[in-house]
Amino acid sequence: MSFYQDRILPYLVHMAMRNETLAAYRRRVVSAAAGRILEIGIGSGLNLPYYSERATRVIGLDPSAKLLSMVTETAKLKAFPIELVKGSAETIPLEDHTIDTVLTTWTLCTIPIVSRGLAEMHRVLKPGGHLLFVEHGRSPDAKVRRWQDRLTPIWKCIGGGCHLNRAISQLLEQSGFRIDRIEMGYMKGPKPMTFMYEGSARPG
Repeated sequence: MSFYQDRILPYLVHMAMRNETLAAYRRRVVSAAAGRILEIGIGSGLNLPYYSERATRVIGLDPSAKLLSMVTETAKLKAFPIELVKGSAETIPLEDHTIDTVLTTWTLCTIPIVSRGLAEMHRVLKPGGHLLFVEHGRSPDAKVRRWQDRLTPIWKCIGGGCHLNRAISQLLEQSGFRIDRIEMGYMKGPKPMTFMYEGSARPG
């Protein structure tokens, strides 16, 4: 791992994701998570304050040891147990059908082989479980899509592998999920970076 990825990028990610504009999304999506929860890309733990009393256990998965180290103090304040796991969404170290809720918040953009990551999420979810998500991705506007395609190769290099142009709803359906609810639209900010997908899906 490079010096930038190991020492600089975690702090940039932490600062960027503290943006107050994201709080309303977190409040809606994270508070709906229930039971035994797998949070993909827990990062520095910014979602932890938004879990409700319906959360009985949170397993936080992230490939960055530095970001996971930032979670520790916040985790001590929660009433439910929190387990932190260093690893990739492409190889989730859990048994089949053991998770009630999978949560992803601005994470699917960074998984290198996203189809493999979604297949793993599908595998670990119980048959009646849910995938809750809020993600940025591919815009329906042709002009914005062209900019997303142009910017993504550079953006990936500086943004920890972040893709601006992933069609989130299509990826979910191709991975065997049935979308129960989805809301799409632009958040405040540059349009290539701010087209949001928010909703829930379940294993098909």
